[in-house]
This record gives sequence, C-alpha cells and structure tokens, in this order.
Amino acid sequence: MTAMRELIGDVLRARRLAEGLTLRDVSERARISLGYISEVERGQKEASSELLAALAQALDVPLSKVLLDVSSLLELEEAADLATVSSIAREEARASAA
Repeated sequence: MTAMRELIGDVLRARRLAEGLTLRDVSERARISLGYISEVERGQKEASSELLAALAQALDVPLSKVLLDVSSLLELEEAADLATVSSIAREEARASAA
C-alpha cells in the first residue's frame, strides 16, 4: 500500500501540472520553499495541515477537494489490495481441497 504522504504528493503534483504551474509558481504563491514542496510532492515529507491549506490555496483548489481526491485514490488502492487478498485466499482454498 502506498503511504498517505505519497498519495497527497501525487494529488498536489497532478493539480499543479493541470493548472500549468511550476514549483516556483506555487512556492511564491504559498510562501513555502520550492525544495520543501518538491519533497512533499515526491512523498518524502509529511505535510502539516497548515502546509496543505497553503498549498491548496496556492493551487486555487479547496482543501476539501485535495483531501477528497486523496481519499478516492486510497479507496482504489484498498479495493485492489482486498481483491488481491481474496484471490490468494481462493487459490489457497482450492489447493487445500485438492
């Protein structure tokens, strides 16, 4: 399973690119160092709630939308993981029955 910070970074990067913004643009708007934003986008740093709010504002997107997008990605990952576990359990049950 992907770490939550990686999903947050993926959503923030996708939004930034969709808006045609550079890291420098977001850095200037949010007053957060370019390097730190880069680390957040790559899932290397945990973003505080204050930092997330500043980044969302810099990207002209409600924080709730950022979190909803993260939640949707997490839900997809969890469903895929559950399907994998179910498939393995079925295979093990078949092997035991044989």
